[in-house]
Amino acid sequence: MKISERVVKTLNELTQDWDILDQSEEVFIGPETKLMEQLGFESIDVVQLVVALEKEFDKKGMPFEQLFMSNGVYVDDITVSDITLFIESQL
Repeated sequence: MKISERVVKTLNELTQDWDILDQSEEVFIGPETKLMEQLGFESIDVVQLVVALEKEFDKKGMPFEQLFMSNGVYVDDITVSDITLFIESQL
């Protein structure tokens, strides 16, 4: 399974019980999906995602702060492809 597929699988598992959109709409998580804007991620969700991704890729201590922080401020427009590229650079 490709890294991008594993990231999407992890996100789907993490968000499966969330009320992201009306039940009439199906949520499709793809490369351009934005965590905060489209999935409604908050800081605790980011922490849970980091833990889930470290488990999925069996690599603890990846410097996710490089991805989610810029000049000490949370970056709020992270996409699935940003996460995929970051993980590729760490493996």
